[in-house]
Amino acid sequence: MRVLRRGDVGDDVAEIRSMLASIGLLRPDAGNLFDHEVERAVRGFQQRRGLLIDGVVGPATYHVLRGATFHLGSRPLAYLISSPVHGDDVFALQDRLTELGYDAGRPDGMFGPKTEQALRSFQRDYGLVIDGICGPATVRALRQLSPRARGGRPVLLREQEQVRQSGPRLRGKRIVIDPGHGGADPGVEIGGLREADIVWDLARRLEGRMKATGMEALISRGPDHGPAEAERAAFANNAGADLFLSLHCDRNSSPHAQGVASFHWGNGLGTTSTVGELLAGYLQREVAARTGLLDCRTHAKTWDILRLTRCPAVRMEIGYLSNPGDRAKLSDPAFRDIVAEGILIAVKRLYLLGEGDQPTGTFTFADVLAHELAKAE
Repeated sequence: MRVLRRGDVGDDVAEIRSMLASIGLLRPDAGNLFDHEVERAVRGFQQRRGLLIDGVVGPATYHVLRGATFHLGSRPLAYLISSPVHGDDVFALQDRLTELGYDAGRPDGMFGPKTEQALRSFQRDYGLVIDGICGPATVRALRQLSPRARGGRPVLLREQEQVRQSGPRLRGKRIVIDPGHGGADPGVEIGGLREADIVWDLARRLEGRMKATGMEALISRGPDHGPAEAERAAFANNAGADLFLSLHCDRNSSPHAQGVASFHWGNGLGTTSTVGELLAGYLQREVAARTGLLDCRTHAKTWDILRLTRCPAVRMEIGYLSNPGDRAKLSDPAFRDIVAEGILIAVKRLYLLGEGDQPTGTFTFADVLAHELAKAE
């Protein structure tokens, strides 16, 4: 598809207008112009769904927008390997199965093998045809039954329980460190600094500190390699990672934009990765407190790098290379050491779950090593 923005005209714009109208964000009409009203509706939709808010309809926005036009029962749902089904109707199915006590996996709106397995189990238990297809009969049965649980997200509560059961020690825990960009993609490049090089160096510094604590730290790419987001997520999934941390720097047309922000998975429909959100908060507080970078807070997003990883995942945007102050800090290796220590401390705080913790910005690398040795004795 072509990327659509304000000023564009055509049948594809008419389709976008129709989809926005169907979900109540635009007045229904037969127009085919991408005007100011359409741009405003697109921005509102992007904000709701954790997308990049630019008012432009590219592949990511179109994918989520089209999925938002479906409701449970509007079409048959099945697991298709070659062309995975996605949409709000899939999310509603996953949510309903979870309420009825079936593990449909993370409620991400993608009909995958986990969802199919849960659906088949439901069909078997309730005397339906066991075909793994959510058709009219299955939808009726889903709507007639009372849920076994409400007011929580069991699959996400399981994330928290796994963290609790794994204990406070870092030793043996596996984390994938994902330095963004790489290879032919330098990322942001300003004033002789390349984002890919900065985050690669930061990843290596973080890797060394994590290995010193007994963690198994894996880096998702080499210094001259730039895999796609799906490949990075697959690397973490195949490695059986406990956590996934993606490192980036940012840029903005305004030189005044600055600071650090962290992003965790959340779909804009009330579902978020609870552990991812918790880790993002620790990362924000530690890095902002130690570096003096402006705290731009945590945000839920539906980016592929967060959605496709099966473990809790966080993406950090550490400083703006377009801001002279942030750029000067990031160019200093000693500053990157401070960032690496802050990230390690944040991961440690996640596993401590508030026990034996210290005020933000005061826990040191030496404290972490002493805690690990004390637990080992």
